[in-house]
Amino acid sequence: MLKKLLASGVALAALSGAAQAADKTLVISVYGFAQDAFKEIVYDPFEAKCGCELVVETGNSVERLAKLEARKDDPEIDMAVMSTHDALSAARKGITQSIDVSRLSNYDKLYEIAKDPVGDNMGVGYTFYATSIAYRADEVTIESWADLFQDKLKGRVAFPNVSTNQGPPALYMVGKAIGDDAADLKAAIGEVAKNKVDIVTFYERSSQVAQLMQQEEILAAPIGRFAWGAYSKMGFDMAWATPKEGQTGGMNVMILTKGAKNEDLAYQFMDFWLSTEIQTKLAEALVDSPANAEVKVSDDIAENLTYGAETVESLKLLDPAVILDNRESWLSEWNAQIGQ
Repeated sequence: MLKKLLASGVALAALSGAAQAADKTLVISVYGFAQDAFKEIVYDPFEAKCGCELVVETGNSVERLAKLEARKDDPEIDMAVMSTHDALSAARKGITQSIDVSRLSNYDKLYEIAKDPVGDNMGVGYTFYATSIAYRADEVTIESWADLFQDKLKGRVAFPNVSTNQGPPALYMVGKAIGDDAADLKAAIGEVAKNKVDIVTFYERSSQVAQLMQQEEILAAPIGRFAWGAYSKMGFDMAWATPKEGQTGGMNVMILTKGAKNEDLAYQFMDFWLSTEIQTKLAEALVDSPANAEVKVSDDIAENLTYGAETVESLKLLDPAVILDNRESWLSEWNAQIGQ
């Protein structure tokens, strides 16, 4: 009888252990970018640390946001990463909940702009990027966003389409340069329209504009800093502009779904990702620019990132509410003045 009880106890313990393992599953939704690096630097080490299973879903912003909305009453996903304006959209739709930042031991290490970029702690920034102008320093000088339309660049410049992530921020800075940075971007779009015959292309992919630069068809273009590595290796005298109006850019944030089934694990994972160690490794792998201000990297690495307090403080980021509330009217205005 005793043996049977012991055997039953062992069986129950095994079942209990299996149930606990099943319970310790975290489901996250992320961009498809650099997943091999994320697996090595973030996912596998976290699984080893927490003794849990990490289920990773990838896709573009539209697909992932749609899935979150479709399952908001019974969420499958516990936490996700997305742009600030997509995070605000999710918050407005009741998909996400406020993050209790007191549960993140690394929160105070973040740059100020990353601490509450969406408002009401509905997102915590984990990476950002600068957007400025890459240009051939041996051919032209760029000191202002208005210099994109100088005579030397007529027929030798590219500009991002308004539908891209780089488009609205670049337009915002053009508006600043001409003295009208109203949220409707009408003046900036008008300035681009006035010069559209001198613009080689309104690009939609960063690879497209890099190819044009490599082929010497263009001498300048607004780009995201994450793409700078390719330009610095082209063999030309390439420079990254620091215009007098400042640089712009974008930020990605972590969000927590309302009703997350594995909330404790989600907090542990977010805190792990924000740690100095993990943010440093991601920076050194040129995967993400660090939102953790304690991260230190070599000059060679920093050259390819949006890095350092001075750079971060110079960023003029569009408010996510401005993007969310105006992007349809921006597209209409763009199509009316510049064409599809």
